[in-house]
Amino acid sequence: MDVAVVGATGYTGVELLRILVQHPQVNIKVVTSRAEAGVSVASVFPNLRQHITLNFSEPDIDVLAECELVFFATPNGTAMTMVPELLRKGVRVIDLSADFRIRDAQLWSRWYGMQHACEELLAEAVYGLPEVNRERIKNASLIANPGCYPTAVQLGFIPLLRNKLVDPQSLIADVKSGVSGAGRKAALGTLLCEVSESIKAYAIQGHRHHPEIVQGLNEHSDEQVNLTFMPHLAPMIRGIQASLYASLLSDATDIQKLYEDYYKNEIFVDVLEPGQSPETRAVRGSNMCHIAISRPADSNKIVILAAEDNLVKGAAGQAVQNMNIMFGYPEPSGLDIVSVLP
Repeated sequence: MDVAVVGATGYTGVELLRILVQHPQVNIKVVTSRAEAGVSVASVFPNLRQHITLNFSEPDIDVLAECELVFFATPNGTAMTMVPELLRKGVRVIDLSADFRIRDAQLWSRWYGMQHACEELLAEAVYGLPEVNRERIKNASLIANPGCYPTAVQLGFIPLLRNKLVDPQSLIADVKSGVSGAGRKAALGTLLCEVSESIKAYAIQGHRHHPEIVQGLNEHSDEQVNLTFMPHLAPMIRGIQASLYASLLSDATDIQKLYEDYYKNEIFVDVLEPGQSPETRAVRGSNMCHIAISRPADSNKIVILAAEDNLVKGAAGQAVQNMNIMFGYPEPSGLDIVSVLP
């Protein structure tokens, strides 16, 4: 199958290329970048030497339309200007930006600071969290690939909400991210000397992933959730570690077993044994999300811990997982990747 990757010069873009070059069913036909047009992909990303011989090119709708699937690894606000025409030409699209994640156009505009260019597609886009929307993903023409924070938080909270075990008004998500989540750009706040040997909360007045998370959680709750979401920048390159807190409504359920049963058929969600704690290094470079359950002593709180690689299960790997579902390939194709240690 011929695919194109639009905007492939960021960390998510190169991670997507790294996975796709190993996929047995995929031929990468086009890789675009306005800034690097004419430059070989391997000269920008030397890890792809001997794996990809293409040059970056300017994005061209007619050229992209020669592919069966187009991935967008572009900044927010770019995909929505090109997707309508690609869909009209019969091309399927997976957008790794936030352009189609939030169904309310006004809410999207409030958080992303621009007018949405194709509001009519927001209802058509399928939110690409396979563990929730697998059946809809199969027939989708347009996938809104979830954000890295929303993936970990939703996978952690959804079993509790679906089984009405916690107070939806008491949810807290305390989440740490590696610096690659900020993108591949020069910025003072992400320089090595600024982030090394330090950790800090950011976007403390509100993070743009908050409405995406709430939208997803509300689909599994009988009442509107009230979520406190606090992201932190951690001194590591990649990884998401989420500590999720909620107030239990009952002590009658074996929550460890509930999670094991809930995710027993999900190949990319691994519920750890009691007493274990997920580590970002244990999922580094893989499409896995590790989840653990903890119950603090003498408390009605439940703590769900989740760890994933923000560039893989939180972005590029999940996009390939969605592609596999869309085109009927085995879901692990291209994603049977062992995590890198140390």
